[in-house]
Amino acid sequence: MIGHRKPFVQTRRDAWVEINLSSIEQNVKNIRKQLNSNVKLLAVVKADAYGHGSTMTAPTILASGVDMLGVASVDEGIQLREAGINSPILVLGTAPNWSFASAVEYDIDLSIYSFDHLKECINVYKRINKKPNVHIKLNTGMNRIGINQKDSIDFIKEVTSCEYVQTNGVFTHLACAENTVASNVQNDKFKNILNESKVNNCLIHAANTAGLFSYKEMHYDMARAGIGIYGLMPDLATEVQNNIQLKQVMSLKGRIVNIQILDRGQGISYGFSYVTSFSNTKIATIPIGYADGVSRSLSNKIYGLINGKKVRQVGNITMDQMMFDITDIDNVNVGDVITLIGEDGDEFISIDSWANKLDTINYEVTCRLRVRLPRVYTR
Repeated sequence: MIGHRKPFVQTRRDAWVEINLSSIEQNVKNIRKQLNSNVKLLAVVKADAYGHGSTMTAPTILASGVDMLGVASVDEGIQLREAGINSPILVLGTAPNWSFASAVEYDIDLSIYSFDHLKECINVYKRINKKPNVHIKLNTGMNRIGINQKDSIDFIKEVTSCEYVQTNGVFTHLACAENTVASNVQNDKFKNILNESKVNNCLIHAANTAGLFSYKEMHYDMARAGIGIYGLMPDLATEVQNNIQLKQVMSLKGRIVNIQILDRGQGISYGFSYVTSFSNTKIATIPIGYADGVSRSLSNKIYGLINGKKVRQVGNITMDQMMFDITDIDNVNVGDVITLIGEDGDEFISIDSWANKLDTINYEVTCRLRVRLPRVYTR
């Protein structure tokens, strides 16, 4: 881990993702401010912490005031355990029955929502003499996974009364947290199920990042923050967004590996989708391409930053490389850094700006950038 000085980046590639751990710490603290002191906070670190690196960010996340980590699979939970993470871990998605024993052995909580799941929990207890820790997942309108409303009361009563299982939570997930009407419908269903089943002595949770910022009444015993931990926002009402202070954690950078001076009328990259308009056009190449998770659809649509100024990306993005027009920038040499995402001086390029150009969400952009790019952690 690099200290407070500006990092000297040394990787085996002239391209890397930079993760600012101080920003994670500040984001967690700002999210915590939205919650009452008695409300626990779960940080979602699935998909390698949305591309930020789960095992490297988890210690900072936990030290900043998080009580539990959420993952998508048992394997992701085991990876954290083997990295020395001792906090409670919950598998938020569906774990196959044959993985239940591994989850129990590694003290990883499971989400269950079928009588078949309960049966497998009992089988695991009888084999290894250790109770599975479970959270009951309710489907209140997301219609992805979870026990349906019709069967939920009986299921909750059977699970919570089972002597072979430790019930640690009951939860649901908001499908349209940006939509107040839809969210309230889900919450009403959730409350009705909880009241009728008389759940007690376990964590009740429903709010994701958007939900915890938008609906205080849905904080219950615990809230789950995902993308907000990494300084990015889901769709929220403008007035809600304006009251939230989060800082983008991820940057993407590459060193210039070649500079060439081209005459007017010279094509750049495959297909000549960009042709120079002036003589003495100065083109810089960096070793980042679509195999690194930068969509080819961004070709000729994005900018980089160098010496605190914007430079346009030109030509089709290739598998391993892309080019920038640096004609108007003075004192640029091979080895200098171009920032594709992040800040340089007073300029800033957001992950959301890429997501908007791709007609997708910021989650997808960060998750893409984890295939080949080394991570450098700064503070």
